[in-house]
Amino acid sequence: MAKKKAYDNDSISSLKGADRVRKRPGVIFGSDGLEGCEHAVFEILSNAIDEARAGFGRVITVTRFQDRSIQVEDQGRGCPVDWNEKEGRYNWELVFCEMYAGGKYDPTGENYEFSLGLNGLGSCATQYASRYMDVTVCRDGNEYKLHFQRGEIVGQMEVTPLARKKTGTTIRWLPDLEVFTDIDIPLDYYQDVMKRQAVVNAGVTFRLRDEVSPGRFETQDFLYENGIRDYLAELAGDDPITRPVCWEAERQGRDRADKPEYKVKLNIAWCFSNRVHLMEHYHNSSFLEHGGSPDKATRLAFVAALDKYLRENNKYTKGESKITFPDVQECLLLVSSNFSTQTSYENQTKKAITNKFIQDAMSEFLRQQLQVFFIENHDDAERMAAQVLINKRSRETAERTRLGAKKKLSEKIDIANRVQKFVDCRTKEVDRREIYIVEGDSALGACKQSRDAEFQGLMPVRGKILNCLKADYPRIFKSDVITDLMKVLGCGVEVQGKAAKELSQFDLNNLRWSKVVICTDGDVDGFQIRTLILTMLYRLCPTLIREGYVYIAETPLFEITYKEKSADKTWFAYSEKEKADIVRQLEGKKFTVQRSKGLGENDPEMMWLTTMNPETRRLVRVLPDEAEETARVFDLLLGDNLAGRKDYIAENGHLYLDMIDVS
Repeated sequence: MAKKKAYDNDSISSLKGADRVRKRPGVIFGSDGLEGCEHAVFEILSNAIDEARAGFGRVITVTRFQDRSIQVEDQGRGCPVDWNEKEGRYNWELVFCEMYAGGKYDPTGENYEFSLGLNGLGSCATQYASRYMDVTVCRDGNEYKLHFQRGEIVGQMEVTPLARKKTGTTIRWLPDLEVFTDIDIPLDYYQDVMKRQAVVNAGVTFRLRDEVSPGRFETQDFLYENGIRDYLAELAGDDPITRPVCWEAERQGRDRADKPEYKVKLNIAWCFSNRVHLMEHYHNSSFLEHGGSPDKATRLAFVAALDKYLRENNKYTKGESKITFPDVQECLLLVSSNFSTQTSYENQTKKAITNKFIQDAMSEFLRQQLQVFFIENHDDAERMAAQVLINKRSRETAERTRLGAKKKLSEKIDIANRVQKFVDCRTKEVDRREIYIVEGDSALGACKQSRDAEFQGLMPVRGKILNCLKADYPRIFKSDVITDLMKVLGCGVEVQGKAAKELSQFDLNNLRWSKVVICTDGDVDGFQIRTLILTMLYRLCPTLIREGYVYIAETPLFEITYKEKSADKTWFAYSEKEKADIVRQLEGKKFTVQRSKGLGENDPEMMWLTTMNPETRRLVRVLPDEAEETARVFDLLLGDNLAGRKDYIAENGHLYLDMIDVS
């Protein structure tokens, strides 16, 4: 055994420079896959958005190139790149080569009062994670150019005087496949992000250029002049339950008594709608996919305000439980876009915020505004109250129905477990459960040893069951084999009247299995038993066939064995043609061909491989479009039409001569 390295003082090391991102991209971007690569785009876009929100530039252009590189161009003041006396370094080094450095730490907030970028990580981390990055800055009458490769500056900063006054920053970079596992960011990501940013940055145009062929671009503009107000009106359409409302407020406070005070600007648009329900929260322009504080505030405020209105106006029935947020959410269309001078994100990906003061301030503001709204808009308040109660009562009715069905199913399962020789499986997940209807007790034993007991159940049928096309219902339901099988299936029978008093009326939702598999021997007797079982299913519950729940497990007719080096190799043939094809391949080799034994005589390993294993078995679905033809053939071959059956055999019998089991 190799000697393990000692864990001592020499074991401790730190990542430096670009390796801090290149070796651990998930720490900064949340993932080393496509999602992390997408977040790097948002980091650069965030800086352009902060400039636009500060009043510098009204157009932000993002270009998606065919080589998977990305370019973000703004009309801001231009990123500072010259010498920084205070830090003793060039500003471009601080911005693009130094973690936790940038213009967002100014305690006065003069540069960015409400900033999407907070930590000074985005530009540097994205540069570190790039195959290359080209930066062009226009400011102070000059154009500055920088070129980086894999986290390192290449050459020196180029400075060129500008002929006309122009400001702004343009960054083009190619994400590095040595850092991310995938860099092929789809077009819809850009469309989604830029539309969302247009929603929460009123009056700013987000222009997307997509290179569809070399040098040819398709352009889309995203612009909402009135921000979330226009967006909500677009979502609500022409028929909301209540008219769209937009509320704004500004508050100051702190998350804890010993924490510094900060400012938050609230901007909330909402209405009630039966056509669409949606909640989206944004903070400092970032879409809060996981919500956090604003989401909690919305839930608390709407439930409290509406519950108070329902109680004070005697809308609840006696003893009725209070509403919950799902009752409100089902018809609530709400978009919030808030900004604060201090923000606590859950992590660098900015998908949720945790500020307690923002939650409290937003919740209290919404409660107060809703109470005033109910007073000033009586008809809207009545419609809201009525709709929420409809949602609540519908939910409760559905839950009672679900619990009743679950109880009923449990009772059926108890009955099924008492069926003689039925072998259940462990899982209760209906979409995984399979029932094998097998031929006789010997086949049951073999299948029991070879099945996967987690999801495969077994039900044996003894001998040739009743021909259900010839028999009437009272006689059919006197058969224990048939009634036991229908109990195991659990779905009931499609038969009217009292003939099936032990079995319920058919309900597909009560079917306990995702697949009903008929598994019989591959000989003539097996075919006949299979046909009789199919006949029974077609007579008693044809919907199972029509909806595609019924399958036939093909079992091999022949085992072909030959020696390969020191081991025997076995092939399975399911027809005469397959046997002939295999024998042709083995020409010149020594092999044996024998007819497969019945299911009950097969080894468990063979049964698993050929009949039970989902990866290697052959299942033939009884297709829905075959239902009518199946009925016609069943009636012809198993019904009372003796003359028709005789004519069919005379005309077609020669087609089945090779299937006759005679020696």
